[in-house]
Amino acid sequence: MIKHVVVMKFKPGVSEANIMQLEQGLDRLPGAIPEILSYDFGRDIVHSPRSFDFALVSSFTDMNALQRYQGHPEHMKVLELVQSLCDQIIAVDFTF
Repeated sequence: MIKHVVVMKFKPGVSEANIMQLEQGLDRLPGAIPEILSYDFGRDIVHSPRSFDFALVSSFTDMNALQRYQGHPEHMKVLELVQSLCDQIIAVDFTF
């Protein structure tokens, strides 16, 4: 099993509407991409100096499933939005 974790730091000026658009796009992915076993995301609630603004945690059976997810056209659409909204994106993938 692979756990895929992504944290995002939004650019200054990213609006509530932008974040809601991101959440709606992410919310559609589990129904569109069968490789997704679990999919949780949300906004930071602590707001400490070291906090990022948003996180995504998902699970896949193996690296092949993760790669199919990453290359899926619906994921690519959301990734394009993420890249337009973020100053920094960090990811880590690990087995569990």
